Amino acid sequence: MAREPLNPEARAGLAAAGALIVFVTGFEIFDGPMLHYAGWLSAAPFLAASFVRWRYVVTIGAICTALTLAFSLVDPDGFDLYGVIRVTAMVLATAVAVAVSMVRQRQEERYAELSRLVAIAQEAVLRPIGPQIGQLTVAGRYVSASAAADIGGDLYEAVETRYGVRMIIGDVRGKGIDAIRLAINVLGSFRHAAFERAELRAIVADLDHAVVRSVGEEDFVTAAVIEERGGTLSVYNCGHPAPLLLRRGQVIPLDPPAPAPPLGFGPVPQVRTERLEPGDRLLLYTDGLAEARRAGEFFPTTDRAWALLGHGTVEHGLASLESALTEWVRGRLDDDIALLLLEYTGARPPAEPTVPSWEIAGTPPPSPVARRPAEPTPVVSPGAAKAG
Repeated sequence: MAREPLNPEARAGLAAAGALIVFVTGFEIFDGPMLHYAGWLSAAPFLAASFVRWRYVVTIGAICTALTLAFSLVDPDGFDLYGVIRVTAMVLATAVAVAVSMVRQRQEERYAELSRLVAIAQEAVLRPIGPQIGQLTVAGRYVSASAAADIGGDLYEAVETRYGVRMIIGDVRGKGIDAIRLAINVLGSFRHAAFERAELRAIVADLDHAVVRSVGEEDFVTAAVIEERGGTLSVYNCGHPAPLLLRRGQVIPLDPPAPAPPLGFGPVPQVRTERLEPGDRLLLYTDGLAEARRAGEFFPTTDRAWALLGHGTVEHGLASLESALTEWVRGRLDDDIALLLLEYTGARPPAEPTVPSWEIAGTPPPSPVARRPAEPTPVVSPGAAKAG
């Protein structure tokens, strides 16, 4: 079986262990025949054990044991009892370092498997969305944080109902399995209420009740619930970052008329209403984007939104935003980010009328074909028949 390539951290750890061996060996050689620094070689296997698999640790330990044996053989006192102790101690140090490396490796594999299962669960929560829902072109994207960060509970959904297109974007407080479980509950409640409730305010109340039933007193979910009906956009914001409306080169934050607390704290939000124009785009995002920063400077989402999102398809827009964000934070995000980009395409064209073509063009209908009157059948009297 082919060996897995070393990641940069493992290569750095292996290089550090090698540098320590070279450093100690050089000091021992230049110090003279008496042994003073050989004992420091035992640190090299432990240094390697912190970064690489046990096979590499065995190799480092074997090199250190061989050097210790060589130094003991050239010792002016000869290979005496102290030499035996030094070599034995190096072998034991290597064995312990190998055990440490194996334990660390098993823990990393378990963590990787848990992260993989959580990611699968998260993908099941965030179902594929778009590309066309009602009068909206839609693209969704989930930007994962660095491997060192915990899995977040970001969520989004968009469905077409008899009341219009209804959407939600939200962020669960906390990380890990509990956050994903709560996100599943919120999305399940939304997918049911979106088709059953005529008013968005009722959907918000249902979601709030779902959060209260599922979590403790200090847990909550920030969310924005949005509806597009006939070109009218309605936004109910519950402690969530305001959506951004992109229109003719301008970026307009759709701030709520008054702030409202997150779901779980009994919010009664006020609606923000906008009349959409064909070509308008709407960016929905979680606070991972708002909090992304580099050297204390936050990513300028509003300033760069039009340049990144105002051109091309909505899919290309989100790809450009993710690329710019990754470059800004130098590839390290502290929190996951859920993104939805929508474009209003305008009202659907009217259906083709099912009427004859002459009524559309205004031309008179064709004249009916005149029929020749049937000739009357001559009536022959009996007298005339005899005469014949």
